[in-house]
Amino acid sequence: MDTIFVLAKLLPINWLQVNDYTIMSTEDYKKEEEILNNEAEAQVEENQEVEVNEPTAEEIIQTEKDKYLRLFAEFENYKKRTTRERIELFKTAGQDLMTTLLPILDDFDRGLAEIKKAKDKELLKGMQLINDKLKKTLEQKGLTLIKVKAGDVFDADIHEAITQIPAPTDKLKGKIIDCIENGYQLGDKIIRFPKVVIGQ
Repeated sequence: MDTIFVLAKLLPINWLQVNDYTIMSTEDYKKEEEILNNEAEAQVEENQEVEVNEPTAEEIIQTEKDKYLRLFAEFENYKKRTTRERIELFKTAGQDLMTTLLPILDDFDRGLAEIKKAKDKELLKGMQLINDKLKKTLEQKGLTLIKVKAGDVFDADIHEAITQIPAPTDKLKGKIIDCIENGYQLGDKIIRFPKVVIGQ
């Protein structure tokens, strides 16, 4: 094989084919060796870059701790939100029922006003007892009357103005003159605004 290489060196050709072997000139051999060396160096550099990009055990632990803390905080927020929603639900669970009963309370008030005009004191006493019992039961469930009286300042957040009439006195301008329908709140939520007449 050495003689073939020497022979290839002496001949003016760049390569020589002998028994399925390709023999290159020294220049081509050096070029080929240089290309292989460059490829090997590039491969080594790539391997070093891959090793540099690989995170350390401490970085992995820190990343996992961060993920855990975020997940824990998210779960705590979820628990607080559902607890708050559950409390709110308990406070206003009977809102539909209470809203349905409000017209009955209005009828009771109107009926009592008419019975007071009659001379039958026993009937008035019986109706008053039933009315008081119903109102106390509803108050225990969280229903409260929004108190409105003539002369109060009109507040659009609490009152619903039905109409405006000329104020009988200057003091009643922009204030409530009369309450047409009582308002109620369940817990902190107003379920029916009091309907009022205000002075112009």
